[in-house]
Amino acid sequence: MHMSLPKRTSNTAILLIGILLIAANLRGPFTGLPPLVELIRADLNLTAASASILITLPLLAFALISPGSATVARKHGLERTLFGALIMITLGIVLRSTGTVQALYAGTGLIGIGIATGNVLLPSLVKRDFPHNIVVMTSAYALVMGIAAALCSSIAIPLADTWGWRGSLASFAMLPILAMIFWIMQLGKQTSPPENASAATHESKVWHSRLAWQVTLFLGLNSTIYYIVISWLPSILVDSGLSMKQAGSLHGVLQLATAVPSMILVPILRKISDQRLIAVGFTILSTIALLGLLVAPQHAFVWSSLFGIGTGAGIILGLSFVGLRAKTPQEAAALSGMSQSIGYLLAAAGPVSISFLHDFTEGWHMPLYTCIALAIIAIFMGFLAGRDRQL
Repeated sequence: MHMSLPKRTSNTAILLIGILLIAANLRGPFTGLPPLVELIRADLNLTAASASILITLPLLAFALISPGSATVARKHGLERTLFGALIMITLGIVLRSTGTVQALYAGTGLIGIGIATGNVLLPSLVKRDFPHNIVVMTSAYALVMGIAAALCSSIAIPLADTWGWRGSLASFAMLPILAMIFWIMQLGKQTSPPENASAATHESKVWHSRLAWQVTLFLGLNSTIYYIVISWLPSILVDSGLSMKQAGSLHGVLQLATAVPSMILVPILRKISDQRLIAVGFTILSTIALLGLLVAPQHAFVWSSLFGIGTGAGIILGLSFVGLRAKTPQEAAALSGMSQSIGYLLAAAGPVSISFLHDFTEGWHMPLYTCIALAIIAIFMGFLAGRDRQL
């Protein structure tokens, strides 16, 4: 008995490291692209609309792949499915970096498929293996997501100055490769998810639940304004007079700021069962930051930081709601698939719609007003989703 405790502790530590390394891949390969968009456009002669597809493709993959991820995991197991997602991300990064337009789009799509699978299955894995520490674990992997995203955003331009944009994008392959080294240890002790004869019932149930829709719209609207801003913030700041390198740095600041709420929310959420005030408060913070970018872009550091904190908290809360509002791992997987499918479908439409709105109005004022309106709706959804209820 004394011999089994260290082994169990060691296995838990390896599992935890593996989860955190997978989380590092769920934003970085995506958010490292926007600072390089102008370089890619110039090199490959892409139009603005064509470039916006590079941002939209992963989000479309998130929306299309998310509903089926739970089904694949039930057939092959969570561990194997997550390992397959890491392989997909690695292949996508390598393909995207080869340099042709076709490979750029195809690789970006593969990355989106891999990230979508990880996005859906990590909450279910946390619900299964850490049922009494959902908020702590969600905050921990959200912290790692933010740090990895900030790193990729910040180093993208400096690496491109040395290796070109292809080399810069290729360097991101280190993230999934490192994660696979640790996660392959989980394959050796492969566990099958519990048999669930009523899996279809769980999936049907969430689609007919008001609470599930409230969680979905809260996460979806937060994701929409988040991906709009991380997609176009460098262009907004460059149009405001900043250099491309300064804009890339502030893009990294925003990503790093998304990690701050994980350190604030953990001690709070562990003590309360009703999250309405927190959900509303942080979404208001995002709204204020959007208004700041609109009326006082010269203080972009402040607004980027506030926006990162607000949307970072919104994403942590949205992911936490998936586990907190579900009663079983199966319900959590079904709710995760629904919320991320609808959420990313909204998010996919966001950057492209905003680019057309920018071109039509020849400025960023109307796009930012649109983001503010979406944030106000998210405040209301946060109030509803934050109530102490379950499906």
